[in-house]
Amino acid sequence: MELVLLGLCGCTGYDVTSILTKKREPFTSLEVLASAERAPDPPAVYTKIKLIYKVGGKVSRKSVEDAVRLSEEKYCSVSAMLQKTAKITTEIELMES
Repeated sequence: MELVLLGLCGCTGYDVTSILTKKREPFTSLEVLASAERAPDPPAVYTKIKLIYKVGGKVSRKSVEDAVRLSEEKYCSVSAMLQKTAKITTEIELMES
């Protein structure tokens, strides 16, 4: 199950990186962290997932928010699949580097 979260982080991380690059945002790093809760009964699917995006560089918050939203709503197929059973929330931390 941890590999599913890893797949989600990789999928959305790729999307956000691609979108920020296309927007010519000067980001220097991206780290995506995930924590989750599972249902108590089998098959114990994820019911809540929190993603934290740590973005380094002089990027605008709006650009990162737009990139995260586009990944979640349009591009990330792992996110689309997991949204069927889990509430996915996001947090963005901007770190100048």
